[in-house]
Amino acid sequence: EIEEFVVSILRKKYPSASIINAYKGYDIWIPEIDSSVEVKYDPMSNETGNIVIEIEMYDKPSGLMASTADYWVFYDDNMFVIMPTKNIFKCIFDCKLQYVEFVGNGDTRAKKAFLVKKDILFKYGKVL
Repeated sequence: EIEEFVVSILRKKYPSASIINAYKGYDIWIPEIDSSVEVKYDPMSNETGNIVIEIEMYDKPSGLMASTADYWVFYDDNMFVIMPTKNIFKCIFDCKLQYVEFVGNGDTRAKKAFLVKKDILFKYGKVL
């Protein structure tokens, strides 16, 4: 549902933008600019103040470390923020963040992820 909304926003500028269901590297392809988009929905960030950036699950790269997307869109129930993937890495390095391990709701094993303050991360992108 969130991906559908993001693609509808993107189609205003890029009419050929499409959701890609068969590929795990990203969620949306934009042929006009030869670019891909990963969409992340994190409503818990409104309670915690943090966006979860997953990097490993089941001892395999996941999330940021598995994505091949050129851009990420984050949605927190209030706004959509888009940023180049490299800006997520820049934020992590600029802030000298360390990953944490925790078992998420509905998970059976721990994941590794960065908990990035939403107000800091969103400065690395722009509101859609």
